[in-house]
Amino acid sequence: MIEYLDTHYTYVLAFVLLAIGLYMMIANENLVKKVIGVNLFQTAIFLFFVSVAYVEGGDAPIVPAETNPGELLVASPLPHVIVLTAIVVGVALTAVALALIVRIYAEYGTLREDTLREVRADE
Repeated sequence: MIEYLDTHYTYVLAFVLLAIGLYMMIANENLVKKVIGVNLFQTAIFLFFVSVAYVEGGDAPIVPAETNPGELLVASPLPHVIVLTAIVVGVALTAVALALIVRIYAEYGTLREDTLREVRADE
């Protein structure tokens, strides 16, 4: 077990970040903290995805013409490209969420979810 943790510590880190992000999304009443939790959750998913795609001793997927492609151990660039795309989507999601939070605060004067529910119920 200890040997596995020494070699796969990024998986453990990813699941710890995932748990912290999930807890922040569920347990906090503050909307900004919920957005921070979503970002931590996304970061954990990115770390896990890149960790799974890692190839020990892998080279860049550039194969010289005189080499047999079956002889080389190459890393696929696809997971990294997908993670880069997901990062861009995550930044856009965060920007929209924070813009909505600013509008909610301007309208209702609070960022607490329970208070917002009470105010909305009174309307």
